[in-house]
Amino acid sequence: MTDSTLEQALNALPRRFPGPGGAAAVIKDGKILARHAWGYANAETRLPFTPASLFRMCSITKQFTCALLLDAFDDPTALDADVAACLPNLQEPPPGMLHLAHNQSGLRDYWAVAMLHGAPIESAFGDEESTRVISGTRSLHFRPGTSYSYVNQNFRLISDIVQNRLGRSFAELLQARVFDRFGMSRALLAADTRAMPDGTQGYEGSEATGYRPAVNNIYWTGDAGLGASLDDMIAWELAIDAQRDDPAGWYNRLSMPVSFIDGAPARYGFGLQRGRLFGREMTGHGGALRGWRSHRLHLAAERLSVVVMFNHMSEAHAAAATLAAAVLGETLTPSLGTPGNPHIPGIYLDSDTRLSARIEAEDARLRVGYTYPPEILENWRDDGAGTDGTRLSLRGEDLWMERPQENRSGWLKRQIAGEGTLDVAGRFHCDELRAQLSVVNAGGALYGGFSGMLGLGRMERLQPLSQDLWLLPCLRALDHSPPGAWTLSFQRDESGNVTGARVGCWLARDLFYRRMSD
Repeated sequence: MTDSTLEQALNALPRRFPGPGGAAAVIKDGKILARHAWGYANAETRLPFTPASLFRMCSITKQFTCALLLDAFDDPTALDADVAACLPNLQEPPPGMLHLAHNQSGLRDYWAVAMLHGAPIESAFGDEESTRVISGTRSLHFRPGTSYSYVNQNFRLISDIVQNRLGRSFAELLQARVFDRFGMSRALLAADTRAMPDGTQGYEGSEATGYRPAVNNIYWTGDAGLGASLDDMIAWELAIDAQRDDPAGWYNRLSMPVSFIDGAPARYGFGLQRGRLFGREMTGHGGALRGWRSHRLHLAAERLSVVVMFNHMSEAHAAAATLAAAVLGETLTPSLGTPGNPHIPGIYLDSDTRLSARIEAEDARLRVGYTYPPEILENWRDDGAGTDGTRLSLRGEDLWMERPQENRSGWLKRQIAGEGTLDVAGRFHCDELRAQLSVVNAGGALYGGFSGMLGLGRMERLQPLSQDLWLLPCLRALDHSPPGAWTLSFQRDESGNVTGARVGCWLARDLFYRRMSD
């Protein structure tokens, strides 16, 4: 690296990732190589974006929640009974505290489930709504410890339990045991997403459509409530480097290897993603809400940390990787290759989760609409696609899918694409959630919407995949990461009558809705 290489990468960020404002920092070998901010924290009031501007860090909060957990409790499993007490209606063995911290709980994400309860897109969601959704849990979508699924309330539960055990608010505990200790002088728990104390504003939109202030009404805590400035995050990264040689150091404990119950290595633990960047081991996390995107990454062997904050919706992860590449002398080049077997693209149904998988060719890669956002698989070849992450193997007409990041594998069964039939219209009830799905034939087009204890969800036009397989779009939700699309897999009896539907998305899988009599 040369100074000019990093300087050029920094100066290019506003152009490559356009929006009202942003900030970035690079820390190497315990020294600040870059500390840079640009644009406006609030375009309406002309408030400049500076390294001291408070920023909504969103899910980067999760590692701070786990740092507090490990600081307060040498053995987090001592809180397992507290977790069970938060799930009074669960009808199977509950997850433990470490299952929460590693996203191995088997719980369905409460922001996704809230949409099934009819939550309007920008409605208020606070402690009362959170408690109602979490305490109403009756089943899990996998056995704790066996698999991975990103679940925000895992970390809300951690923060609630820790504050109840210690008798002080989560905000006070973070301040005393984390922020003050590590020199994060402006950091705070900014639980109310409607506004930031210093007036920093998040924005939706783009250069093409224009930018508008983003509206959020969530109240969150240990899952995503951190408010911090770039200088606060620099202090966090410097503290990480300062304790690098201490095996019992707090970040070394956070980033220690974790595994699933069968011993397979897990790629998530204690609020941190584990992965590789340019062939080097990396830990880090992203954060996002409407109007806010951030990312931090740490390469321990290189003593390198990168932090990027945008008060708009540009891809902060890509920006952080760009800065890391500049420091390490690496080049970010997409893999081109050549297109593989044209028989692989198509419509599939996961035999286990009942989730649809829409696989399309995209240049020499495959675009897989299974999770949200869709995954892009490289190394598309005659017998499959994918490498380190999701892998597909063509076996006859169907695909065998391996997802080591979730410690699971299973069949994707090919479906015959079609327009679907209108007789799936009707009212459906989910006994698990005590919520409803309405599918309406509105002049020859099917629309669907959810309703329940949180209100009436908006009606969306259903998209047919095959005769009894449909998608209900959900591209805007309470949280930044929406379900994307709910799979509606309709069931019929021997006479061909529709009896129910299995409904799910990656964040909340396989809930049965029985058809109600008209």
